[in-house]
Amino acid sequence: MGAQFPDDIMRKIVILLVLCIINSCTNKETELDLKWQPLFNGKDLKDWKVKISKHDLNDNYGNTFRVQDGNIQVRYDQYTQFDQQYGHLFYKQPFSYYLLAVEYRFVGEQAPGGEGWALRNSGAMIHGQTPESMTKDQDFPNSIEVQFLGGDGKNPRHTANLCTPGTEVIYYNNLLQKHCVDSWSETFTGDQWVRVEALVLGDSLVQHFANGELVLQYEKPQTEPKAGEKSGKLIKSGTISLQSESHPIDFRKVEIVNLEKYARDPEKLKLAVQQLLAEKRKPVQ
Repeated sequence: MGAQFPDDIMRKIVILLVLCIINSCTNKETELDLKWQPLFNGKDLKDWKVKISKHDLNDNYGNTFRVQDGNIQVRYDQYTQFDQQYGHLFYKQPFSYYLLAVEYRFVGEQAPGGEGWALRNSGAMIHGQTPESMTKDQDFPNSIEVQFLGGDGKNPRHTANLCTPGTEVIYYNNLLQKHCVDSWSETFTGDQWVRVEALVLGDSLVQHFANGELVLQYEKPQTEPKAGEKSGKLIKSGTISLQSESHPIDFRKVEIVNLEKYARDPEKLKLAVQQLLAEKRKPVQ
């Protein structure tokens, strides 16, 4: 069932993003040179940092994060029990304005001791804190989670959902009161590859896409207010990280189009977003 957008969000979609139905909506003479930058080189974990709960920074306990067959693999074959040892693989630099793409697939069986809700569950964290600033026993970085879910063969399980560890957002014109919100994507079952993209425009707008379809959007990502504060602070930039939550998963592509240089030029930013969203990108199986 499709979502009904509030009028102000519809205006932003039409005015800011100008979602073209056909590629010819873009004037070829004014196209920008937008290039995908791979964050994962397909060979090793160079430029990435590991933080696993209950372990020190860059202690890749149990070889949880590894590269094999050209994929980042998250595995638990060296674990006796998962024991809430949630992990995150952080890219070395923060980003602010960008389109992020992650291609993933769930494989195998959940690690012993994994939580029921973590079955076929992972995600990409955006606008996050640095791994250096996390405490040793901290489960999740303060961040916005683009949650990945795989079908369980029984119930609808949407992907490209939203969770908010240590953060808040404006959703349908109101401060979101729930920790997680489902997208309206289809359910992806088995070990098929799924491509999730997140359009992040600083502290203003965030949109989630699953296999080329817009499935969720919200505004004004912000920190949870501290004691004595009425509201949190808007989050303009932050880290990107990939999750380990007890179910094996492969990440084939992690790539980004950095839009930072257009952040102060609304017309070029609009054009850049228009170009990027004119194409619906789906993974090759």
